[in-house]
Amino acid sequence: MPDQIEKDQMDAYSEAVKSGLYAKKTGLVGKYDNVRRYWEDEITRHFFYPHLRRLLEHCQSKMRRMRIMDLGCGSADGLELLTGIRERDSDLEEVEVNLLTREVLGSYKGIDLSDDLLAQAETIYGGNPKITFTKADFASGLPLSKDEELYDLYFSSYGTTSHHNNLDTLVRLLSDIAKNTKEYCIIVCDWLGRYSYEWQSLWTNDLSKNGNMDYVVSYIYDKAEREQRRSELEHLNLRLMSRQEAERVVEKASKRAGVQIKPLTYFDRSIFTGRHMDTAEYNKHAQPIRNAVNSLHEMNLRTDFSSLIIDYVPKPGFDFVNCYLDYLQICWNTLVRYVWQLITIYDEWQRCFSDKLPEIPASYPAPLRDMMERMKLVVEGVGWLGLGLPRENIIEPQLGYALRYLMMSLQQGQGCAHGLVGIFEVDKS
Repeated sequence: MPDQIEKDQMDAYSEAVKSGLYAKKTGLVGKYDNVRRYWEDEITRHFFYPHLRRLLEHCQSKMRRMRIMDLGCGSADGLELLTGIRERDSDLEEVEVNLLTREVLGSYKGIDLSDDLLAQAETIYGGNPKITFTKADFASGLPLSKDEELYDLYFSSYGTTSHHNNLDTLVRLLSDIAKNTKEYCIIVCDWLGRYSYEWQSLWTNDLSKNGNMDYVVSYIYDKAEREQRRSELEHLNLRLMSRQEAERVVEKASKRAGVQIKPLTYFDRSIFTGRHMDTAEYNKHAQPIRNAVNSLHEMNLRTDFSSLIIDYVPKPGFDFVNCYLDYLQICWNTLVRYVWQLITIYDEWQRCFSDKLPEIPASYPAPLRDMMERMKLVVEGVGWLGLGLPRENIIEPQLGYALRYLMMSLQQGQGCAHGLVGIFEVDKS
């Protein structure tokens, strides 16, 4: 009997291991790495916040709750992104700070073609009666049934709109949404940016060329395993997009629908920190900057600051992109080196800097000056703590947030990052 009990116990552990629940989690690699959670998701939330708030206010003025259609929902990561949008400037004592609460969400419908991803989404959210998933192809037009109530938000995330390899299908989808909107809706499109540094080899000044890329899903593995699995890697045919091309698509869709689709904002997401910076699959000069930023946000792990220094290599014939990315590189490196200096000269025993810091030049852009001042306050405020690894667990994550703020503030929404996101409205009121 004891032998049987021991066997049952070992079987239980085996099942737990197979489930993945016993796996040691890390934010250094994989789909849900630290850059994904603390940079990409939060940047999208930041720029979408004012538009979601206005949409919620519109729905509430009509005495109804919001309806969302997620186009290319996958395993419903977009729903997690949306429900994680928080109120701005909330007080420290507040508990409920999410903007899209259960009370204001009427329904969410996820659309995707992958049976496996839809099954995964069902496993996570299937118990919620407000949440449904349907297999459909949004490249064939808006997937609405005959008597289906219309939606307030048509949302896509994580490059999903790049599955429209032929832009005519995207024109059709957007025009369908515009024509079917009764009064007001918001549309969010999310593409791969045409001029991301990570695929510099694909840059072109002729927008009729290199429209689609062979996107290799190799980033979920570290370098050694990536090479071992080379023959098994998944390949996707995905559309690259610049702001100029996005504007043309929206203009065509508006004309086709006879309804204006108004751009509200464009923003670049993951400048210098895209997935393929670490793989260098499409640019031999790409550095593993994403891995270095992941390290900044990893608990109890000390980062080598030299790994954060970017050495941008321009591509001849692309003056605007080169000047822009070179400017961002200089701002980024200036902030990293400044914090490096702060840590170097901080005296933990005297609780002060051992040398006088140079003045921050007034000619620096305001976001850079602001982040340099804030990081000085961070190092001064916690450098002496001694408990809980203040560098690893406080100073380095704050540097990560400061670099994120810098890239958010200086981005131009031109398609110069891993992701180009466009937010649009249809207003018939």
